[in-house]
Amino acid sequence: MRKFMLPAALLALGCGSVQAADNGFYLGGSLGQSSIQLSEPSLEFDGTDTAYKLVAGLRPLDWLGVEVNYVDFGSPDDSVAGVSIKSDATGIAAYAVGFLPVGPVDVFAKAGLVNWDASLSAPALPGLSINESGTDFAYGVGVQFRLLSLSIRGEYEVFKIEDLDDVNLLSIGLTWTFL
Repeated sequence: MRKFMLPAALLALGCGSVQAADNGFYLGGSLGQSSIQLSEPSLEFDGTDTAYKLVAGLRPLDWLGVEVNYVDFGSPDDSVAGVSIKSDATGIAAYAVGFLPVGPVDVFAKAGLVNWDASLSAPALPGLSINESGTDFAYGVGVQFRLLSLSIRGEYEVFKIEDLDDVNLLSIGLTWTFL
């Protein structure tokens, strides 16, 4: 029986270190799918595309962090009344992030602001182009699995961009925490 006590104690200590939140500065990136929808009386646009984001954050406490993301929504396109419409949108988002550590898994929610630039254009109609920018509310939820300093995260974010009905991003990515 004593032969198994030392390995069991070492295993328990090792598992404890994996489960502890890895606080500090972190960097990462995600890849996913963006969706942009606009419903106007004369325009029904609903496009999706591959999107990516770059993440930089600071987690000073197990339950609290701040994060800045650069988001490229790709180039969602749609056909409206037989005319191909293309959109381009990017943004820089700043969030407060609340974490709920549950063992090696964190459930998190975040809320903040996104400073965005967006355009809609019809390549077949060179005169038809809309370019706008602004700052609006953004929020998201997610879950991440931590293994030492590496985290694998999946998240869903919503960007309440003015004059657009729905802008969201579903992504999976990695972050690395520097202590």
